[in-house]
Amino acid sequence: MSTTPVGRVLVVDDEADLAHLVQGYLVKAGFEVTVRHIGTEALEAVRAQDPQVVVLDLGLPGMDGVEVCRQVRTFSNCYILMLTARDDEVDKLVGLSVGADDYMTKPFSPRELVARVQVMMRRVHQAGSGPVLGRGAGAAEAAPGPRRIGSLAVDHLSREVHLDGQPVALTRIEFDLLAALAAHPQTVLSRRQLVDLVWDTHWTGDEHLLDVHIGRIRKKLHDEATAPRFIHTVRGIGYRMGTGR
Repeated sequence: MSTTPVGRVLVVDDEADLAHLVQGYLVKAGFEVTVRHIGTEALEAVRAQDPQVVVLDLGLPGMDGVEVCRQVRTFSNCYILMLTARDDEVDKLVGLSVGADDYMTKPFSPRELVARVQVMMRRVHQAGSGPVLGRGAGAAEAAPGPRRIGSLAVDHLSREVHLDGQPVALTRIEFDLLAALAAHPQTVLSRRQLVDLVWDTHWTGDEHLLDVHIGRIRKKLHDEATAPRFIHTVRGIGYRMGTGR
């Protein structure tokens, strides 16, 4: 019996054949799928249908995927899987910098794309239950309730973050990464442990993707990498939470 959770997915790509191919694979996997081919229609679809996952092509005509992603992030916390036409690091970083959660490079395996969407959908259903470290971490489930690190408060139950009493807007991926670190202060978590937690133990993407997300969190927390208060880099291993001072 399939354990794939059913959810809403929006596929946005101006290549109609590719978009409908992806739609077919996702529908077969149990998802409700809407397809759009231009950016303005994609924005309308996100507002109207509130998808949990958006598969978004970077190279849309007119309003490109970067601008669509930027605008979506002003009103939705859905997961965004960005598609890039080239294996170009700049393309990937631009997409991630405006709020995408993951990326895939064309041409890609539709089955791998479905697997990535399934991982994101599992995170949707797990949200609010508190972070649990991956198998390699050997740690128990984090206790509920807010964690305080200096002037930073991370509330696992409400999934809210406050800095100096002011709310900090994080994406789901960013919150999960920060919550994992905050739940185990002064404990070094490897990249693989964080990937297992936030993505999946079977996720096969680029582990350095989380470095980009960590950079975005630091920017939102006004945390300098050279003199961090909150997130410390442990070279060659991963990250640990600081003391807030």
